[in-house]
Amino acid sequence: MAAERSTADILDAAVRVRAAARRATSGASGVDAVLAALSEVMAYDHASLSRWDPLRRRHTTLAGSYPDDATAYIEDRLHHDPVYPVLRSQDQGGLWLGDVPRHLLAASPGFQEVLAPLGVEDGVAQCLFAADGRYVGMLNVSTRGPWRATGPARAAVTLLTEALAAAVDPGAGAPPATATAAAPARPGGLSPRELQVLGELTTGRTNREIAERLHITPRTVGTHIEHILAKLDLPNRAAAAARAAAWGVEPVR
Repeated sequence: MAAERSTADILDAAVRVRAAARRATSGASGVDAVLAALSEVMAYDHASLSRWDPLRRRHTTLAGSYPDDATAYIEDRLHHDPVYPVLRSQDQGGLWLGDVPRHLLAASPGFQEVLAPLGVEDGVAQCLFAADGRYVGMLNVSTRGPWRATGPARAAVTLLTEALAAAVDPGAGAPPATATAAAPARPGGLSPRELQVLGELTTGRTNREIAERLHITPRTVGTHIEHILAKLDLPNRAAAAARAAAWGVEPVR
């Protein structure tokens, strides 16, 4: 059995992942190098980095080692899986397979039809968000047999999400666009969770209904709405819904 990586080794490997992500963002190298560097942070059997295409409403794999059927599921069906809303609702870190409630795994085609036949027993899926709150893609990592990621490795994956998001975001390496009167404002400092709540407001759902969809409490929803109105200087949730529509912010699917 290979020796456990020390925390210092994991941190050094995480630095190499960030460097690989910067090179991918600048176009100096491909995303494959990012996944190769990530394997030094934590050992895995399969992994992929995919980009979300908001026009086609599907993921596009930029680099990965999953079999074709698993890759097809990630690209075309994962965002319809019952586990996906839980994944999108994670404020900090990804969703580790060992932490998913059993009833959700039982209802998940992705686990029952794709991962389980591969012998996958653990792993992590991490939604990736740009600095302005846009959902830009996903990291998927799987392992056959017991999970081999230590606590420091798990923490490193969380800390690397910003760099990974930049690596898959097609606009991350582009120079800032010149603002025009017709261009919509960028989300005003809203967190990924606040953007999710903002998108839900376009449906007319109540706080309780939003809470059930995002797996949080109605009180937390109310607090997020207060923050949204304050940050965007808006008078009420109807105005917030109108702003969401203007920005193209949609509810979680």
